[in-house]
Amino acid sequence: MNILVTGGAGYVGSVVAEELIAQGHDVTIMDNLQQGHRDAVHTAAKLLTADIGQKEALDEVFSKTRFDAVMHMAAETVIEYSITDPVKYFHNNIIGGINLLDSMLKHDVYNLIFSSSAAVYGEPESTPIEEGHPLRPVNAYGESKLIFERILAWYGRAYNLNHISFRYFNAAGSSQHLGEDHRPETHLIPNVLGAVLNNENYVNVFGTDYPTRDGTCVRDYVHVTDIARAHLLGLEKLEEYSGRAYNLGNGEGYSVLEVIAAAEKVTGTKIQTVACPRRQGDPATLVASAELARRELSWQVKYPDINTIINSAWQWRREHPHGYAV
Repeated sequence: MNILVTGGAGYVGSVVAEELIAQGHDVTIMDNLQQGHRDAVHTAAKLLTADIGQKEALDEVFSKTRFDAVMHMAAETVIEYSITDPVKYFHNNIIGGINLLDSMLKHDVYNLIFSSSAAVYGEPESTPIEEGHPLRPVNAYGESKLIFERILAWYGRAYNLNHISFRYFNAAGSSQHLGEDHRPETHLIPNVLGAVLNNENYVNVFGTDYPTRDGTCVRDYVHVTDIARAHLLGLEKLEEYSGRAYNLGNGEGYSVLEVIAAAEKVTGTKIQTVACPRRQGDPATLVASAELARRELSWQVKYPDINTIINSAWQWRREHPHGYAV
């Protein structure tokens, strides 16, 4: 199949593109490279430097190539910034997404896999979180993802658009060639490993008074290659399960301090911590039930162990101490 991957120079998008190419698909990546990296683009993929906010650029992309499906991952993603500057998230994640949908329909492309987020749930009422859990985002990032999921539902009804949404929990780890390199970096594992690599004296822990087993946030970490494989399975069953949203997670939660302890084990380095105030918009616990994806898509997590996940990220980071900069 001929697949367009928006945001395909980013962390998850690049690994999804890598997996698509490994399975014999033709891949075109559309990315504005504001957060993505040219060096993260697979050599077999075609890169188009463009923005989903530009309708003319989108129409040009679709007029030049006949795509069978779109993997939509382009988005603003930093949760704390979505609290202080929500307009950017609604413009890019919603208006940009509508631009994409309209160009797809204009050029008779009716298949879409959407990169959503566990942030659509907000503060959970029960754990593990199932897809039927109430959707009450506590930040503009999660709200933007939820709004777009709902837009997809209406486009599906009205225009016969086939769509599946994947609600990622905490994507982590690296493939053999591709890793996590955000600017700025806000995710725990790469920040902890960066501190070790750069001989920094400490790691900040944001919030030590949550109602969890050690007072720090608990998150469900899922290997990025497991997430990528889910996208291919979704593509195979897109028509059969159009309209579904699936959680992608391990079903196991690790606290911030437990992740740091695992990183100490992997790196052989003692890591000091400094307690900092909570970050606004951070729920105490987010752990997935991914039973629906297992049952309907036959998705199985290959790398459930937190030490394995961190070790893959550590191997990539040691080989790329400055990320994709060098």
